[in-house]
Amino acid sequence: MATSPPRSPNPTEVANLAVVPQAAPPRAWSTLVSRLQPLSNSLLLAAVSDFLGRLFVGRRRQRRRRRPALPLPIYDDAASSARIAGDMPKAFAILEDIVQHTLSNLHSIQKSLLYWKSRDEGTNSHKMYFMIFERGPKAFVEATCQTLSTLRRNESPSQYLLNSASDMVSTKLAVLTSMQHRLAAFLAEVYSEIDKCREGLTESSDESLHTLFVLLNTVFTKLEVSFRNASEEQNLLSTHDGDSSELFFERLPEVDVESPQWTEALSTDAISSIYKNVQKLDSFILSQLSSHRKPRNMTIYWLPYTCGAIGLSACSLWLLRHSSLMGSSDLDNWIQDAKESVTGFWDEHVEKPIISIRDELFETFKRTDKRVMEKEEVQLTEESLRRMLIAFCEQTSNEKLSQDASSQELLEIVMKRYEKESMHPIQNLFSGELARAMLIQVQKLKLDLQEAMLELDQILKANEINFAILAALPAFGLSLLLLVLVRAWAMHDQGAEGRGRIARHQRWQLLIEVEKRLKEFQKCMVNEMEEEACCKFGLTLYTLDRLYKAVELHARKTGEWSSLRDDMFDLAKPNVGVADKLDVLSGLKWNYACLRPSVS
Repeated sequence: MATSPPRSPNPTEVANLAVVPQAAPPRAWSTLVSRLQPLSNSLLLAAVSDFLGRLFVGRRRQRRRRRPALPLPIYDDAASSARIAGDMPKAFAILEDIVQHTLSNLHSIQKSLLYWKSRDEGTNSHKMYFMIFERGPKAFVEATCQTLSTLRRNESPSQYLLNSASDMVSTKLAVLTSMQHRLAAFLAEVYSEIDKCREGLTESSDESLHTLFVLLNTVFTKLEVSFRNASEEQNLLSTHDGDSSELFFERLPEVDVESPQWTEALSTDAISSIYKNVQKLDSFILSQLSSHRKPRNMTIYWLPYTCGAIGLSACSLWLLRHSSLMGSSDLDNWIQDAKESVTGFWDEHVEKPIISIRDELFETFKRTDKRVMEKEEVQLTEESLRRMLIAFCEQTSNEKLSQDASSQELLEIVMKRYEKESMHPIQNLFSGELARAMLIQVQKLKLDLQEAMLELDQILKANEINFAILAALPAFGLSLLLLVLVRAWAMHDQGAEGRGRIARHQRWQLLIEVEKRLKEFQKCMVNEMEEEACCKFGLTLYTLDRLYKAVELHARKTGEWSSLRDDMFDLAKPNVGVADKLDVLSGLKWNYACLRPSVS
């Protein structure tokens, strides 16, 4: 049976595979495109492109919702309405991707810069420790050999290590600072060009794309020339392989939308070239950062990790020697003892104290009737004693006493009579009031005993809960320590986005850094240093983006997000004066609770 030849896809399908401009991350998508290019004559081309495009769209949108970024300076009321309605021009999404990639690269450079600055500002002992123990095992062997060789030459090994550390750190700082300045200037150029071409970017889709191509040709050309000049003049950017140290961007077509040359295929190819340029920029930054970035934790802490691995191996061998695999029952006995100890600790310090507190709390309600009865008995004894005192006093004094007389006054009368009667105890025991006075004292003693027993019972019942709480304190302390460790593990990577005093202080420091960058930008503008001013404005935008991401969640909780977002949007606008921005910053410092260094 004859088969029909495969249908060749039309240019639109190939273009749709080449780039999904608002769907896939450039690097991942370009990799898939390069692998699928040999399949360009397949009938499954369109289906695969559509499926992968939808997959990347969903993931990209979710990532954007999780990681907000500083808005572009084109979100006026009309643009916001169009964004809500879903009619935003393609140029907006492309510009957001370019800005996000630039900010991500700036953040990678900033982290490495902070690390090397800390090494540069460290003491001599810290620098020597870093050169020997924090650059990996290979550098450790090299540093050891160099130290021995300097000793043979009767030279100072410490001075050699310090000079080597200073040269290495200064070189890395110079390269990273140069890259940071150029990327910051590129970011500032993007924002400035967006502000100039705002009207063209908010028009229809084709017109906004035409404006976008003109804009990106300008900023990409400036960035390419900037990096080329830095490589030629300073000779600081190292070459790795091939043309990785050379940065060449593809030129975008600047065809007018009313020209017959403007087609959908042309716009699709141009968008594909934009993402290729972004990928080239990412690859270039990655290649330059490969030898200047902050070392990995495995490299920095290789010595503690190695010692820990050796200790763990030795401990494992020791346990294996005492296990049943080697015919020993020591490990089983230790496990049984540990199990019994844990069970005993649980019973003594957790289960029994909790049960005791529970029983005592419930028993408090059950013993209410009993305590009421005991109080009633004490009351009856007290009333009986008072009647006996009144009767005795009236009979001995032959007077009618007032009902308001206190028990203390009556007892004084009884005691005086008792002292008088006790002078002739034998005679008054049978014919006097000595026996009645003694019985009254017995009744008073009974009343005192009942009151003392009632108070003692209350004290003991109250202390039972205290004793149970004291028994549970070790378990409570261990639980609190575990909670602190879990909280520290869960919150350790949030930085300024977290909660607490340290996170508030970090957000305050970001705000101070924005103010510092703005003042530096103002100073450069006054001195007519345009290149340096552009760099300072880009660094201001980068710091604003970090502050924007760190404060959003907290500002939403306090209900300040809408006003705070507008103020930060004004700080990012290139057409707003520096004096006005400094006024906005002064309001940010004290008008928003989420940005204050302390709650009070």
